[in-house]
Amino acid sequence: MTIYERAVKTWGKEPQMLQVIEEMSELTKEILKNVNRKKNNIDELIEETADVEIMLEQLKCCYGIKDQVEEYKAGKLLKIERRLDDWEKTHDHTAA
Repeated sequence: MTIYERAVKTWGKEPQMLQVIEEMSELTKEILKNVNRKKNNIDELIEETADVEIMLEQLKCCYGIKDQVEEYKAGKLLKIERRLDDWEKTHDHTAA
């Protein structure tokens, strides 16, 4: 049993899914501070990103969707790569 599965089993699906939302909100808050207020909060961004990644693993565990998420993510990354390739062909990125 993974640590993610243990956490869900111990604390329950609903509380852990609410924790996912809380952690995402905390990350959102730190991103906004960084972008809008130009705050140097890299340590907070690191901490909240780690928290969100941990909770997203629990979410995938709760719903049994890890493989499907990975497959969908791989497809999305291919689309992003194609878009980047197209962008680089049509924009002079050496003028920056």
